[in-house]
Amino acid sequence: MGKEMGKQLKLQQSEAVVVHAASRIYAAYIASGKVVENNEDEWIKRSIREAIKIAVATDSAVVSDDEVDSIGF
Repeated sequence: MGKEMGKQLKLQQSEAVVVHAASRIYAAYIASGKVVENNEDEWIKRSIREAIKIAVATDSAVVSDDEVDSIGF
């Protein structure tokens, strides 16, 4: 992941939300001792997948104010 460190990022709001959730999930894995040297990428990818899964489930379960306005409720 070394090359990505110098890359400048411009995240959309939804991407930033997933990054925030994934970082919390990843921090929990670190705190629980599951992340060790040389397996960080595996746990980062897993954390991102889980954050996306949570985001998709949330989007399916919750109707936001913008969605209500656009569908006429």
